[in-house]
Amino acid sequence: MANGDAAVEAVGNGKEEPAARQASTFAELGICAELVEACDAMGWKEPTRIQAEAIPHALQGKDLIALAQTGSGKTGAFALPILQELLSNRQAEQSFFACVLSPTRELAIQIAEQFEALGSAIGLRCSVLVGGVDRVQQVLSIGKRPHIVVGTPGRLLDHLTETKGFSLKKIKYLVLDEADKLLNVEFEKSLDDILREIPKDRRTFLFSATMTKKVNKLQRACLRNPAKVEAGSKYSTVDSLKQEFYFVPADDKDCYLLHVLNERQDSMIMIFVRTCESTRLLALMLRNLGLKALSISGQMSQDKRLGALNRFKAKDCNILICTDVASRGLDIQGVDMVINYDIPMNSKDYVHRVGRTARAGRSGYAVSLVNQYEAQWFVLIEKLLGKQIDQRKVDRDEVMILKGPISDAKRIALTKLKDSGGHKKRRKVEDDDEEVEDDSHSKRPKSFKKSNRR
Repeated sequence: MANGDAAVEAVGNGKEEPAARQASTFAELGICAELVEACDAMGWKEPTRIQAEAIPHALQGKDLIALAQTGSGKTGAFALPILQELLSNRQAEQSFFACVLSPTRELAIQIAEQFEALGSAIGLRCSVLVGGVDRVQQVLSIGKRPHIVVGTPGRLLDHLTETKGFSLKKIKYLVLDEADKLLNVEFEKSLDDILREIPKDRRTFLFSATMTKKVNKLQRACLRNPAKVEAGSKYSTVDSLKQEFYFVPADDKDCYLLHVLNERQDSMIMIFVRTCESTRLLALMLRNLGLKALSISGQMSQDKRLGALNRFKAKDCNILICTDVASRGLDIQGVDMVINYDIPMNSKDYVHRVGRTARAGRSGYAVSLVNQYEAQWFVLIEKLLGKQIDQRKVDRDEVMILKGPISDAKRIALTKLKDSGGHKKRRKVEDDDEEVEDDSHSKRPKSFKKSNRR
C-alpha cells in the first residue's frame, strides 16, 4: 500500500473498508477505563498498529483474520476485546468464556500470563492446558471454572474427551494464535475434533505473523463474514531490525559463530538450529568455551524447557540455543540478537525466528550464517521478504584463529554426549543437561576467547 497504512478488508463480501486514523490511546479505541488502567500497569501507553486496527472491529462483534509482524502486540489485540466483553457480562459470572489455541506450550503459557496480568484487577481466572504438565493439576484448574482456557490442541482435546464435566459448548470466543502453524497437518485432526465440540455461534479470531492459503481454508470453514486486518505486508520484518549474513564454509561455521558471539559478549542472544541434537551439542561446546549457554528443544520435558526459558529471561545466562519450538510468538524482553546458525528450509520460519528481537518498537539485530549448501534457501528467504539482505565481510584469518579452541571444545562436547548415551536415552540426557547447566557459571580458561589468541 502506497501510504503504508493497514488495509481493512471485509473478506466475506469482498468490499474494502478505508483504514481510519490510528488511535493514539486505548480509550480512543473504545477500551473501558478498568482495562486502560491495566494496560498502563503493563507499560502499554499507546496501542500498536495491529491493536489499533483490530480492536475496533472486535468490539463491533466481528470475526477477525489479523496479520501482523511478530512482536507487534497481537496478544493484546485479541485479549482486550475478549476481556471487555467479559466485563460487560460479569453479572452472569460467565465461566469458560473464551478458548485460545496455540501451537506451542511456551506460547500458551505466555498468552495466559498476559490475560492474567490484564485481568488481575477484575478477578480473572485462567487455565492453561498443555502437554508435559501434570494432568491432575490441570483438572483442578478446570474445576475452578476459569473464564479463559488457553491450550495446545492435543492436551485440550484430551481434557474435552476424558475430563468429566469439562465442556466448551458455551464459549463465546475462539482464538487461533499463530493460525498458520495450527493449520499444519500435525494439528489437523485435533483441531477438527475441537471445532466439533464448540458452538458455531461464537466469535472467531485468527492471528498470525504469516498468512497462508490454509488460513483462507479455515476462514471459509468457521468464520462468519470476517474483517481482515493487515498491519504490514504478508511476510515482513520490522523496520527496527537490522539483518545481515555471513557466507561461510560449512566446516568453519562454528568459528564464525564464536566470532559473532565474541563481538556481542554482553548481549542476550537466541541461536536457532535445525535439530534437537544440535541444540545440546552447541550448548555443550559453547559452555566448554566459557560462555553461558542453555538449550531448549522438543526433546526436553516441559519443566526443563520452562526452566531454561526462565533462566534466560532472568539473564542467568545470555545465550539460548533452540529449535523452531521457540520461534513462535514468545515475547522475551531484551533479546538483542538472533543468530540463524542453520538456515531454515521453510522461508516463513525465518520471519518467526528473527521476530524474537526488535519487538514492540525496540531495535534488534539478526545475523545468518549461510554455508554453500544453504545458499538456495537463503535466496528464497530474500525473495519472500522482497529485499536483499546485506552481506557482512570479515578477515578470514582473524576468524580461523578460533579453530583450535573450537575443535577442543567440540571434541569434549561429543565425548560428553557419547558418555550420556547420546539422544536416545531421554531421561539420561535430561539429567545430564541439568548437571552441565549448573556448571555453566564456573570459570573456564579464557584462552578460548579471541582476546587471548594462541
